[in-house]
Amino acid sequence: MSEQLPTPSPKSNSETAPFWDALGEGRLQLPVCDLCHEAIWYPRLFCPNCGSEDVSWVASPARGTVYSFTVVERGQGRWADHAPYVLAYVELEEGPRILTNIVGGAPDDVSIGAAVHAHFDHASDDENGGGAILRFVLS
Repeated sequence: MSEQLPTPSPKSNSETAPFWDALGEGRLQLPVCDLCHEAIWYPRLFCPNCGSEDVSWVASPARGTVYSFTVVERGQGRWADHAPYVLAYVELEEGPRILTNIVGGAPDDVSIGAAVHAHFDHASDDENGGGAILRFVLS
């Protein structure tokens, strides 16, 4: 698996700023509905479960399991020189499933149900002022 996958600068807006700011500081924060207590993915200011606009940002333990994955053998564009790499859905302890990469090991080591924890990859370009994106490593 490649040491460093391409990491574009995240594009933040007023709805997602708490998420991206936390990632830049090496922590995961998720919006959680104050009414039904569902963790919300993707980050937004209303609950897609019950429609409430009462949402709080809560620290996450940033752990989960591999729900599904594939090994990309031939990437395109900026990703071409980094294959093989793992593209996965990780199910967080809070419930949401996130499309991400598994980094830091061999693709053959990844399996469905494997425990993972967050890895914060800092942007490799300055286009949008830096920041970090969320990837995972095997625990």
